[in-house]
Amino acid sequence: MQEAAIGIIGGSGLYSMPGLTDVHEKKLTTPFGDPSDSFVLGTLEGKKVAFLARHGRGHRLLPSELPFRANIYAMKMLGVERILSLSAVGSLKEEHKPTDFVIPDQFIDRTFLRTATFFGDGIVGHVAFGDPVCGTVASVASDACSARGVPSKKGGTYVCMEGPQFSTRAESFLYRSWGADVIGMTNLQEAKLAREAEICYATVAMVTDYDCWHEAHDDVTVDQIVAVLHQNAANAAKVVRAAVVAMPSERTCPCASALQHAILTQPDAIPAATREKMKLIFGKYLNS
Repeated sequence: MQEAAIGIIGGSGLYSMPGLTDVHEKKLTTPFGDPSDSFVLGTLEGKKVAFLARHGRGHRLLPSELPFRANIYAMKMLGVERILSLSAVGSLKEEHKPTDFVIPDQFIDRTFLRTATFFGDGIVGHVAFGDPVCGTVASVASDACSARGVPSKKGGTYVCMEGPQFSTRAESFLYRSWGADVIGMTNLQEAKLAREAEICYATVAMVTDYDCWHEAHDDVTVDQIVAVLHQNAANAAKVVRAAVVAMPSERTCPCASALQHAILTQPDAIPAATREKMKLIFGKYLNS
């Protein structure tokens, strides 16, 4: 039975989902360990939703420590078909001001300590990732921002860095020279794994401040950043509710069949243990 159709991943400053009714928690264990936290399941605007605090409640997990595979696998276990991911980011362009939202359609990977695939252990495959977010979910999120009066931009490039340190000034200027829009530490791995799990995925990147390239960056105080986080969280809750209402019930995007031509390994060559472990993700494409 599908326990949730829409998954919401909350980033820095967003540790719960206001407006949920019929709320209950569910702790899951996956072949990749435990997710970041228990899932909060409930109904939002008449639809079944699963909320996960990316860093755990209390913000306990570094970006590099996040159990990305467990988080996405657990979403699949719940029956989630679409994920809306909220993430605090720094701005790489003057036009993206603190409290603005950006819905990126591209990523650049600057991480090096993370595993971001369900393939391996005897099964090889390659999913298409030229368009790394779901166009349908991104459009719904963008329209929701407009409907709730949150300044936003649809499209743009998200640089995903390892962290936990922020960029050097040289790195920040480099990313600006590439034309990137925002910088964060979490969303690329989620997008890759969601694609392999055939789950639609899009990011709402919530700008907290300008990265260190900005001449006024050193004048920003912790109190100001915290105030922006609170405002972003309030706006995110409004945007998510509007997006959930508008999310279409049927999926016509290619995300739902991303694995159809991706698996290279012959079914009879896949180890039995791997086949069993990964049947939730790959099962429908493997001959029994």
